[in-house]
Amino acid sequence: MYVAGVIRNMAAEVRDVVQARTPTHSRLRDRLVGIAIATIGFDLLCAVLAFVFDHDAKQTQVTSFGSALFWTSTQLLTVSSSFQNPISTPARLLDVAMEVYAVTVVASLAGAMGAFMTKRGAELEQSAQRAKNAAEHHRGHGTTAG
Repeated sequence: MYVAGVIRNMAAEVRDVVQARTPTHSRLRDRLVGIAIATIGFDLLCAVLAFVFDHDAKQTQVTSFGSALFWTSTQLLTVSSSFQNPISTPARLLDVAMEVYAVTVVASLAGAMGAFMTKRGAELEQSAQRAKNAAEHHRGHGTTAG
């Protein structure tokens, strides 16, 4: 029962982020969208560069834009692939830059989620306290004769 409640609450928070229900939800959505757009753009740029740098190198597996995009995407997702490491020096430098970017994005996402959870926790506590105060106030007025 507890797990189902947690899952329900998580689903509601995700829906609220997508809909930007509160300023806190809106900030998280904006951060996530910004990171996604920046990462997609960076991925495409890196794929073009990887293809340009490595497509003529001997023993490379980056032989088309599609293979370059696959390689850069797996690198940015930090899952790697069965592709051989880059051959040319510029492509190797690109690989390092992509790894730095990926680590930065993961840290940024962790920070954004932590800030969101802290802020939402405070908001929920304030809401619960207001509801408790309102209930006490209502009970106090209901018991007095007018």
